[in-house]
Amino acid sequence: MELIDLTLPIRPGMVVYPGDPEVHLERSSSIAAGDPANISRLDFGVHTGTHIDAPLHFIEGAAGAEAVPLEALVGPAVVVDATLLEGDIDEAALETLDLPDGAERLIFKTRNSELWTSDTFSHDFTRFVESGARRIVDMGVRLVGIDYLSIGDEQAHHVLLGADVVPVEGLDLREVTPGAYGLICMPIKIAGSDGAPARVVLTRE
Repeated sequence: MELIDLTLPIRPGMVVYPGDPEVHLERSSSIAAGDPANISRLDFGVHTGTHIDAPLHFIEGAAGAEAVPLEALVGPAVVVDATLLEGDIDEAALETLDLPDGAERLIFKTRNSELWTSDTFSHDFTRFVESGARRIVDMGVRLVGIDYLSIGDEQAHHVLLGADVVPVEGLDLREVTPGAYGLICMPIKIAGSDGAPARVVLTRE
């Protein structure tokens, strides 16, 4: 089985969404300083790099990251070729794409993939808006992924999270060919959190 890692490495200086905490990594104990083991301390936001959003992210009092069902995070997935889209992903834009019938997990490869070469945040990225998010919900999708740090605008988040669709953000799809795969998305089980960093892997026989 081939394993394709879609996860961005967590490191100081990496691009984060404006206003989110920066990444800080330091050794709290060091063999070089005479300690018996190396122990590191990591400080960063839960929406850093490759991560999921929990309903709590935009809906006060909703479920946190620990309640996201594993059944939505593991199973067949389709990587959709959306690289020719220039604007936001609305319902009309989705009609131009080759979307499979009955897929529960869709990952959109867009022109965003080119943005990972820079550690400076770009506001010019492809994202979902409300009508596109509603179309995703109507299709019965349980998980939707994208190759930058936000799945969409505020309205798109409300639509997806309100329907218990799991957004997976910050995917590195630069080396991924569109098509059918297996998906394994394992977020950290953080109780009461609005999001969680995740290791995300595609599988293919």
